[in-house]
Amino acid sequence: MPLQPPQWTEFLVCPICTHSFDGSALKPISLACSHTFCKACLLKLQHKCPFDQAPIQRPVDRIPVNYALLQLVSSSFSAEQNVAPVDVGGEAALQHYLSAVKCIEELALYLKPLATPVGGGGAVASVLSRPMLRKLVSLVCCQLIEEDGRARAMRAARSMGERSITELILQHQNPQQLSANLWAAVRARGCQFLGPAMQEEVLKLILLALEDGSALSRKVLVLFVVQRLEPQYPQASKTAIGHVVQLLYRASCFKVTKREEESSLMQLKDEFRTYEMLRREHDAQIVQIATEAGLRISPEQWSSLLYGDTSRKSHMQSIIDKLQTPQSFNQSINELVIALQRTGDPDNLSRLRHQFELLANIDPGQDSPAPSWENLEAVLKAARHVVQGLADFASARTVTMATTKAPVDAIAGHQVRYKTSLCRDLSRTGSCPRGSNCTFAHSQEELERCH
Repeated sequence: MPLQPPQWTEFLVCPICTHSFDGSALKPISLACSHTFCKACLLKLQHKCPFDQAPIQRPVDRIPVNYALLQLVSSSFSAEQNVAPVDVGGEAALQHYLSAVKCIEELALYLKPLATPVGGGGAVASVLSRPMLRKLVSLVCCQLIEEDGRARAMRAARSMGERSITELILQHQNPQQLSANLWAAVRARGCQFLGPAMQEEVLKLILLALEDGSALSRKVLVLFVVQRLEPQYPQASKTAIGHVVQLLYRASCFKVTKREEESSLMQLKDEFRTYEMLRREHDAQIVQIATEAGLRISPEQWSSLLYGDTSRKSHMQSIIDKLQTPQSFNQSINELVIALQRTGDPDNLSRLRHQFELLANIDPGQDSPAPSWENLEAVLKAARHVVQGLADFASARTVTMATTKAPVDAIAGHQVRYKTSLCRDLSRTGSCPRGSNCTFAHSQEELERCH
């Protein structure tokens, strides 16, 4: 049975002997499947990867050392070391190969903070986001000498480009305006979000009424939820709850039985009779509405909007990933161009458009063939330029916010408040009598006005 692969953050440790890689017997060597081991352990393997059982096609001594990783752990590393003879099909191919390897080694330097412990056992903060670093680790562990490894490197480069453009778009958006646009888009579909606390209660009550396979009319279901909610949420209305039911209807969570001259009956489909599955489909429907409205929202923002905190960002990321299509990348390029035109592009990010377009044209399919050496070199150079542009932009933004004395937490994006809905009291009277207990989230300025 295959072993469980290590966490992505353990990329500088051999997963078999658990020793850190070094420049002697424990040199890191990546296989075609991208799993990486020290040379000493690799020599003991039985011609296949212990994680996915992928065959090792060539003798260990003929697989190049992963110098991109080695430079992160060895102070004596020199780029000149990485000129070991490899058979790639001629002198021209060799030059493309060496140039591609150099691109990966330069990109790997962004992982240096993760490999550099500081006082207290922590690590120096990286200019790149955690999702970006994770994608970078995937690229760095690709073995270019292997056809499968080159195909993986192409997909990893594309994924990095897609993540880079998403982060640049997010940095050019106003989070308060973004949430207002989101809820406007949801309301335009005849649906509604009532705030994290109330929405959760509504979904649990819908589940309570229907989890045993019961079939109810929409009117009866809505009335049941409203009556149960009234003691805790007297502001709940049949119209608002009906809009939540409509959201689930749009998400195809119900089996609907038509009846002559009577209201249709609604029954939860079997797969949605647990809160986890019902909530996931509910969240996916809101993400889908946002995508169709041209809104780009980060997993952290989604978690804050739908749950009131950022603890569900992995959950939201998985939903976003599932809804991505091959065309999403090109759409993102157009979105960034529009955003840059609106701001005047003071950081000259438009210079990266050609590189983004090159990365967007890569086939993301798992069965995509290995690229030519020339194409691989061009793609990795594009990835290097894109990541460098993102890093420069992030660094400049951090410096700008620091010089204007913006709170550090705001720079990191962890304490930003996103409105989850429009509070009727606030919009009508200018203040909210429930203050911090209101199920409709407010900005800090609004909360201060309530006291």
